[in-house]
Amino acid sequence: MSGLLSLSYLIGSVSFIVGLKMLSHPDTARRGNLYASIGMTLAIIATIFLYTNSDGIRLGNYGWIFSGIAIGTVLGYLAAKKVQMTAMPQMVSLFNGMGGACAAIISIVEFKHLIHTGVDFSTQPIFTATILLGLIIGTVSFMGSMIAFGKLNGNINDKTLPMQQVINVGLLILLLVLLVAIALGLVGGNPMTWMVVLLVLSTLYGILFVMPIGGADMPVVISLLNSFTGIAAAFGGFIYDNNVMLTGGILVGSAGTVLTVLMCNAMNRSLVNVIVGAMGGNKTAGGSSSSSGGTYKEITPSDLAVLMMYSQKVIIVPGYGLAVAQAQHTCHELEKILNNNGVDVKYAIHPVAGRMPGHMNVLLAEADVSYDKLLDMDEVNPEFSQTDVVLVLGANDVVNPAAKNDPSSPIYGMPILDVESASHIIVNKRSMKPGYAGIENELFFQPKTSMLFGDAKDVLGKLIAEIKIIAS
Repeated sequence: MSGLLSLSYLIGSVSFIVGLKMLSHPDTARRGNLYASIGMTLAIIATIFLYTNSDGIRLGNYGWIFSGIAIGTVLGYLAAKKVQMTAMPQMVSLFNGMGGACAAIISIVEFKHLIHTGVDFSTQPIFTATILLGLIIGTVSFMGSMIAFGKLNGNINDKTLPMQQVINVGLLILLLVLLVAIALGLVGGNPMTWMVVLLVLSTLYGILFVMPIGGADMPVVISLLNSFTGIAAAFGGFIYDNNVMLTGGILVGSAGTVLTVLMCNAMNRSLVNVIVGAMGGNKTAGGSSSSSGGTYKEITPSDLAVLMMYSQKVIIVPGYGLAVAQAQHTCHELEKILNNNGVDVKYAIHPVAGRMPGHMNVLLAEADVSYDKLLDMDEVNPEFSQTDVVLVLGANDVVNPAAKNDPSSPIYGMPILDVESASHIIVNKRSMKPGYAGIENELFFQPKTSMLFGDAKDVLGKLIAEIKIIAS
């Protein structure tokens, strides 16, 4: 039985690695996710029916186990089927938080078991520290994810305490000192009391860590919390000497960390600032946040149709407004009509467009937009100067020149899409309200820019109708 269990874990681990590799390209991402899911299912079934402890006792309580699996399966399926693309970041935060909670619960159970065995912590400091690290990181991931869910869903506002950075760093240092002291047996009294203290402090840190973060910084937080959950799961694998759990946790943790670093680079943010909760939420921009006093001009769908039909190259910049309007299919229809009339159309994807990493890629993939038309920032920026028309659909901060021109802006230094290099810039928004970062965009007042107000889906529908008239 143990040999078959080990083989199952090996197959599961390999499927995780293969699946993660396939996730690196849109063409294979769906199959990669399926392979990893199959590997996880195999690992779960093998554990339930093949695992035995050191005394040769197998798992029981099958009724509870399969009831939990059934309830989770039904809830997960219904949630995934009903969720809108605009709410996908909230779902990611919620699911990620559940993973962190599971890791924390594992640590609580194993710490209680360690106490009941009467083991002196100082004789097993590494094992004890591993349990407590799983508790701390899992709790921070859970609470942070719940706060992120509330903020993304509009239920929680940004809140910064006086000396927020000092408080966060102090809490983090206190957690680490307590962890070392407990693991080395340097504290007296009831160990469960100290575990509860760690749990409370971890909960508080998870809340304070995410609470001040807002605006365009949220994609970085989601990615970082995801890596936290992976690390916590890896500690669980170490505790149980479970290779497949360890492998899965390491892959999630490392992939999340790499993605976090990439997001930080895209936002021009420091990873250290993310950890201490010093990122953007309540910052205000100097000149950029106030009204520029500039004037803007509007364009009608009929005028834009003429402009696009006589263009050679058009680049579309999708943003959160496109997702809100659920206009991805209409946007793809516009692309196809322009292509049929000899216009080269591509999409410019900023790394942090939307509310989470890859949000726009998934949105457009849902509409069957060809992957080779999706260009990342480094690929597309050199092309803007040879572009006739840039159509910005619901994006704001990722095209804001203040990131390059205004040192007082909270997004200063963030790499942006250089849409202002194009011959004509058309910006579709519902109104002139600021974007997610809460600052005004000077791009809207430039001579080459025209505003196209309205719901993205409705506006694109009118634009398509006008183009069809011209084409006929």
